[in-house]
Amino acid sequence: MSAQKDRWFFSFSFLLFCASSILTRGSARLLQELSPQEYFSSLQAGRASLAYFSHNVSPGAQPFLEQIENSAEALQDYGISVVKVNCPKEDVSRYCGKENALRKAYLFRGNMLIREFPTDALFDVNSIVANVLFALLFNEVKYVETLADLQNIENALKGRLNMVFAYVPATGTAEHRAVMEAAFVYGTVHQFVLTTEATLLKDTGNDESDVSSARLFFCHCQRATDLAQPCRRTAMGQTLTMLNIHRHLKLMGAPLVTEVAEDPEKVSTVHLQLGLPLVFILSQKETYEADRRTAEFVAWQLLGKAGVALLSRDLVDLNILLRSNVALKTPDEGVPIKYLVLEDTDEVITLVEDKNKVKQIQEDEEEDEEDEDEKENNNQDIQDDQVVEAVSRDKKREQPLEQILVLTEETFHSALLETARTVVLFYASWEAVSLAVLRSYTEVADHLKGTEGVLLSRVNCWDWPGVCTKENVTQFPTIKIYEKGERSVMYNGMWGTEELTSFIMLSRVSCPLKLATIDEAEGYLRGELPSELSSYHHTSLLGVFSTATSEAREAFEEAGNILSGHVTMGMYFEDDALALSRKYAVSPPALLLARNGGRSMEGIALSKQSAQDMVQMIRYELLDIFPEITVQNLPRYLQLRKPFLILFSDGDIGQMESKEMLKLAKGRRRQAFVACWLNLKKTPVGRGILRAYFTTMPSLPVLTWVNLHAGGQVFKFPSEQSITEMNILSWLEKLKAGLEIPSSSLSEEDWKPPLPAYDFLQMMETAVPELPLHTSHRRGDTPERHPPESPGGDTAVPEEPSQEIKAEKVGSPGRDLRGTAPRLAAREKQGKRHSEL
Repeated sequence: MSAQKDRWFFSFSFLLFCASSILTRGSARLLQELSPQEYFSSLQAGRASLAYFSHNVSPGAQPFLEQIENSAEALQDYGISVVKVNCPKEDVSRYCGKENALRKAYLFRGNMLIREFPTDALFDVNSIVANVLFALLFNEVKYVETLADLQNIENALKGRLNMVFAYVPATGTAEHRAVMEAAFVYGTVHQFVLTTEATLLKDTGNDESDVSSARLFFCHCQRATDLAQPCRRTAMGQTLTMLNIHRHLKLMGAPLVTEVAEDPEKVSTVHLQLGLPLVFILSQKETYEADRRTAEFVAWQLLGKAGVALLSRDLVDLNILLRSNVALKTPDEGVPIKYLVLEDTDEVITLVEDKNKVKQIQEDEEEDEEDEDEKENNNQDIQDDQVVEAVSRDKKREQPLEQILVLTEETFHSALLETARTVVLFYASWEAVSLAVLRSYTEVADHLKGTEGVLLSRVNCWDWPGVCTKENVTQFPTIKIYEKGERSVMYNGMWGTEELTSFIMLSRVSCPLKLATIDEAEGYLRGELPSELSSYHHTSLLGVFSTATSEAREAFEEAGNILSGHVTMGMYFEDDALALSRKYAVSPPALLLARNGGRSMEGIALSKQSAQDMVQMIRYELLDIFPEITVQNLPRYLQLRKPFLILFSDGDIGQMESKEMLKLAKGRRRQAFVACWLNLKKTPVGRGILRAYFTTMPSLPVLTWVNLHAGGQVFKFPSEQSITEMNILSWLEKLKAGLEIPSSSLSEEDWKPPLPAYDFLQMMETAVPELPLHTSHRRGDTPERHPPESPGGDTAVPEEPSQEIKAEKVGSPGRDLRGTAPRLAAREKQGKRHSEL
């Protein structure tokens, strides 16, 4: 431990020396100017120098010399001298005689040439320092291009050294310099590994990483005891600067869990010194081992964000409530330690990541002591709409709307005719859900940038109500896709970026797609679609019709129009359709479902039914047989209004349980209930569901039966029985016979918001009675605009002229609701949050 402290002291002292040296050196000229003979005779063994050879300085080389001179101070800190070598005209040596040589800088160690640098690669101080240190540390800092190379280095380090893995988009940047400077200081303590390959960053599991930003990970290979497992990685959340890297490495070197046996008010750790909070897990002798494991688990989750200490009640006399199990100490002076009662480790982690959580928990504990009337009064100040709260919280973030075309009353119809498919978002600029969807819409625009034949646009119905009325837009937000200004398809799915992108891409394929030959039909069943649609397509539906089934075929075509963008549907009705139907043992009209690229085929007879009946049938058949329930797909299964047989699991379910549940789901009882499972790691809200079902958190996995549509009774499958098809069927028979006692019954009260909805129209009529609520102005009729004043007295920032601005109507300053509504458009500056919203 003392050696580690010495290393920390040395590295931090080194940083202070670097900072102070910049202030104390003044303007002393550190760039030496020598003749070739003087330079080569002055070289010392083991000492590095960067030299630039020149006959006479041309105007074009002057900027480079300025950067070289500026870098002399930084390089001197690492024992590297910078020299300008003035070559005589008659000198024809290697470094002075050739014109190409004069466009390079040379790095020597002693009299040995280490590296040649083209002068255009040394464009500023950062690039000079980064490249010079990278060359000198070439054997110490490993550069990798593939995941296999990275894994080989990891395997070699396990049990011996930790690894610092850095990704920089390009060499010679400020981030590259910071990594090299850190490697110079800490290279003997940790193994540094560098890459500029964005694909390698994604291969390491960092799918959400922005490849345009540098990243750094501390890999805990020294702790790796299982050579088959990868080293744990802790990402650095701050930008890559030398001070931030030093701070991160210091945190990684601190003890994972500190055991405390004194008053926590007197405890000081490296985390508090660096401005991070310290979490105390309160322990006692009887539960020490379990508390130690809990503390270590929490510490890994909070590594780099907070410190974790194990505080023994037996050794310290604490005047606190016995039920308190967690304490939080912040680095702020004068702030007392907060003792809290938390239910699980997730709440401990949220406690650190969400600064408002401490206040919320304390308020909840105080509310428990109040009567119901007082709680009801206090709830009037609670924000009841999470979407509004999220929009208000992010209102100062500008949205990149450049790729989304703004449509007006005059440009709407002409824009629809210019592109094969035009996606239109109809929204209201004052409405929170519209603004939240607008953020997803900008992400979709970024994903689809450059996609041929697709135009993303938007119409602010608050500015152009006439357009929205003609397009039968009755709610905000609404998304429609227009094909050459004619047929339109309305989107009615989830508002997430992935779902919107999938809908837009799938709508590019005709639905249903008419296939001309049996080979085309079978290729379609195998999932042969354009490559850009492969990631958005999972199940192929093929309708097979004979010439005598025209009524069913027309209904199928209409169903395809309704489902366009949500599914892919094919249709085959050629003369040899009977041959295709015989091959798959169906009789026209029939529907073939090919799952998993044609590996699973199912035939379904189509009776004479309406298009709506077909739509409902297709949607049902597309549901998974044994689905994983998520927030996104739950509404589709609730619409079936069937009981749920749910297997809750903390991670992926076991192979045996999966096999048995799948057999049960495929059985004859499939029509009676929905057999499904829920992964608590992917869908954490499942923990709250289990707490509502049971008084205590059951051990996982746990199988439950709940009928949300009839009484809400919850039954728990006996934990002593194995989860097999026969055991479950026997248990369900007992439920049917009334032989099992429910674990709980869900409340029948309606889920209502704590506050009534805002009546925006009534508020507007009161505020601006002299103005019509929904009017459209032609460009020439637009009244003169003045910057509206917010209720708080702020004056809105004037906007740049645009088609949208010329159409926007503003009433009396500070009174029109639209003048006070939070707006997230990139061209607008945000005002303060207003209480009336």
